Amino acid sequence: MQRYPILLAGSYIACELIANITAGKISIIGPFAVPAAVYIFTITYTLLDVINRVLGPKEARRLITVAFACNALLALYSFLAVALPPAPFWDGQEAFARTLGSTPRIVIASLLAYLASSHLDVAIYAWLSKRTAPWARVVISNGLGLGADTVIFITLAFAGTGVVLTSLMLGQYVVKMVVTVASIPLIYLSHIWIAKPKENVPS
Repeated sequence: MQRYPILLAGSYIACELIANITAGKISIIGPFAVPAAVYIFTITYTLLDVINRVLGPKEARRLITVAFACNALLALYSFLAVALPPAPFWDGQEAFARTLGSTPRIVIASLLAYLASSHLDVAIYAWLSKRTAPWARVVISNGLGLGADTVIFITLAFAGTGVVLTSLMLGQYVVKMVVTVASIPLIYLSHIWIAKPKENVPS
């Protein structure tokens, strides 16, 4: 069992789950109102690029499937936890439900957007692997992947609700790309994993 791939995969899945849990809070950055999850969620795309670089696109796609299953399990169990009858002395049901009780439409939109955009990111990064510098691969693959995620999620989640979709998309996308640029050093740190000899440790 190799230590570094496990660290990368664990970090990726942890960030995905944290993003889902923290998505309910709206934060302000400059002129934009965006979910608190947007910062760590964006980093997952750069982590996926690192995994793509270190382990290859086949393993990256497998990890997407695992993370999708983890996200679906989190969503299903959250619905169950909210539905369980609260103890008479516990007064946190309303806050708990508001934090974890996303509507099925939001959950489905999030899962579908994640699945489509993550596979797009992997495919583009792999295609660019011998064509551009590492930083350019991150910017281009994340730019297209995050763009797809933003459009798919906001359209599926909010179309027909009266929300101005283009304004919401623009704000989220700008913030995501700023975080993407800030996370570029992660792809260069992947040289450490590539350069180190593989170690076998007891499982």
